[in-house]
Amino acid sequence: MNASILTIGDEILIGQITDTNSVSIARHLDGAGIVVREKCSIGDDRGRIVAAVERLLASSEVVVLTGGLGPTKDDITKKTLADLFGCRLVHNGTVAAHVERMLAERGIAYNELNRSQALVPDGCTVLFNAYGTAPGMWFERDGRVLVSLPGVPYEMEHLMHDEVMPRLRARFALRQTVHRTMITAGLAESMLAERIAPWENALPPYLKLAYLPNPGAVRLRLSAYEVDGRKVAEEIDRRFEELRRLIPHYFIGYERASIQELIHGLLTRRGESLATAESCTGGTIAARFTAMPGASAYFRCGVVAYSNEAKRDVLGVDAPTLERCGAVSEEVARQMAEGARRIARADYGVATTGIAGPAGGSGAKPVGTVWIAVAGPHRTVAMLRHCGADRGQVIDRAAAFALGLLRDEITAAG
Repeated sequence: MNASILTIGDEILIGQITDTNSVSIARHLDGAGIVVREKCSIGDDRGRIVAAVERLLASSEVVVLTGGLGPTKDDITKKTLADLFGCRLVHNGTVAAHVERMLAERGIAYNELNRSQALVPDGCTVLFNAYGTAPGMWFERDGRVLVSLPGVPYEMEHLMHDEVMPRLRARFALRQTVHRTMITAGLAESMLAERIAPWENALPPYLKLAYLPNPGAVRLRLSAYEVDGRKVAEEIDRRFEELRRLIPHYFIGYERASIQELIHGLLTRRGESLATAESCTGGTIAARFTAMPGASAYFRCGVVAYSNEAKRDVLGVDAPTLERCGAVSEEVARQMAEGARRIARADYGVATTGIAGPAGGSGAKPVGTVWIAVAGPHRTVAMLRHCGADRGQVIDRAAAFALGLLRDEITAAG
């Protein structure tokens, strides 16, 4: 069963707001086994609304749209849909009483504009909106359904959960959609694809594999649409277990697992400790650990040593080394990691020093150059990585590379 999502509002097209509604709607539909084939956004224009609705209803059994249901003149969705479905706008007493009561509680006058919220198309099913003044509307035509919801996210979310999804489940015989995601780290997307090609080629045709790369990790999602959910979930688990055995070193976990969570578990189980010394990443690595409950069991301290003076005075980096090699160098990265480990009396110290940009680069050390080091109980290792040219990208990638090196050293020591 297919669906489409339509968001309406000039504010979306000019970038004034972020469209979070379509993301939430898609999750609701996908969770019920309804396949979303298209998402689109249009402005507050009658002709465009009519054209978009007609086109989407021709290709989808369900269309869910949001926006344009407010009381002001720029909110034209309700009148447009009434005309499109050949309806009259009629007064709804339940909606009127709710709107008047809600406005009174907020100290807002109940004027003609607010009264218009109680006008609804006589050919639709009204979806009661307990959290706002604009009701939702459910239309049917030729076996297809169009649902119109307010654009306020928490109102839309309430209506999707309490009104729309129960009605869709009752209206259609829905089969399941199954997704499961494996998280990997340490292999670039192309290298990973090459490594697992025989496994991928052996997948049954109804299982679709998607590669979803992000800094420091590649997510592998297996999906099956309109299937027997229990049997397919068991098959996906079996296939992923085969893959885990093929790439054990690069396996992180499933769904929302992260490399910092894996390290968190390793250090907690072993009773070992960690300290960080960051320059170009500015505390990003420390923040990823301390965001997790239980980090106090192993995380000793984090130092953001941005200046050469801080590297020297706090972490104990040699002044001659800084002068001879520069702050962005293997030697300084090693001494930073060793300094963090020493001052925190930790089992491991991880350090980053680099050029995040946009200024500060040179021919020898362009923007994105980062040295990373990990000091452990038995050795200190360092590596050079080039992390792009955008400042945010450099920070994210450098932090991901540092976590990968730390994971490797902890695993090797074990």
